[in-house]
Amino acid sequence: MRNVGQLDRLVRIIIGLALISLVFVGPQTAWGWIGVLPLITGLVGWCGLYTVLGLNTCNKS
Repeated sequence: MRNVGQLDRLVRIIIGLALISLVFVGPQTAWGWIGVLPLITGLVGWCGLYTVLGLNTCNKS
């Protein structure tokens, strides 16, 4: 079941890709790989933390 809405997903994908790009361009540190988490949650549409906190940004209609 999805709990991440369309706008939230788009923002997560953009942030994830931006962070991952830091591995290859810019400071080139391994910290950029943290962007994999928002990228995956954006692509899948489900966030475990949202489940724990009882949040849902999906449009129910």
